[in-house]
Amino acid sequence: MNTTVEQQVREYYDHAGPAYHALMGQFWHHGDLAAEQAGLSPEDAAKALARKQVDAAGLRAGGTALDFGSGVGGTTVYMAEIAQAHVVGISNNEWLSSQAREYADQRGQGDKTAFLTVGDEDYKSLVWWPDSSLDMVSFYESVCHLPEKGAFFQAAFRVLKPGACLVGVDWIARPFGDHRTPEQIAEFIRPVEEVISIPELGTLDGYRDLMVAAGFDVEVSEDLYAGVECWGSTPPDDGQGWGDYEGEKNTVIHDGKRVLDAARAAGVFSVARWVARKPA
Repeated sequence: MNTTVEQQVREYYDHAGPAYHALMGQFWHHGDLAAEQAGLSPEDAAKALARKQVDAAGLRAGGTALDFGSGVGGTTVYMAEIAQAHVVGISNNEWLSSQAREYADQRGQGDKTAFLTVGDEDYKSLVWWPDSSLDMVSFYESVCHLPEKGAFFQAAFRVLKPGACLVGVDWIARPFGDHRTPEQIAEFIRPVEEVISIPELGTLDGYRDLMVAAGFDVEVSEDLYAGVECWGSTPPDDGQGWGDYEGEKNTVIHDGKRVLDAARAAGVFSVARWVARKPA
């Protein structure tokens, strides 16, 4: 039986999840560049970016939100804390969800958060939520793993209340420096896709266009590292220890670091953010 892309992603996190957790703690996504430049820790920079997204969405106390691809729960729990809202995180990997539940309980947010392990293709429908029922849908570096990104944006549009927001942060491919053509970009991006179980890395405008096609008014579509190389909290000196990681299937982790470093150095890898509102 052929393995689906979604199944490959789930299996990838069976071994990558423990590595990411060991090396990055609870917060796995890039942070706010200004916060990083000001000397904040990777965790605090990630929180600063999450706060920016929550503020843009206008999530308030008592509201209800969905965080797609919630991983080990750090950002999901943080959003619930700062907004005093109810936030449900979803993932197709139970190991990730179990770690997230444990973290939420440690933070005293077990009553404000829930973490569900869903089917590999359930992102296409978000069937558990009725129409116009959520105050925010968020994603942090997770939609990149989806083969049908547009289906997720359509489902997010359906479940959001009129006037509510989809907010997201994700990996993108882009032209940069001497690497301008699709072939020149693919030389660096394709290895990233292959090692890290990404069917196809999107682009800034590609995500925006999919959101518009789903019905959203896109208020923010921003390359967070416009004009500069995107290293974030993972500089080539490897202060986090990716190259020395010795856990299960460590060669995959080492390969991921290697191909990402090459794409970052070429400038063709970056991270972007979007704020898209469902018309009132």
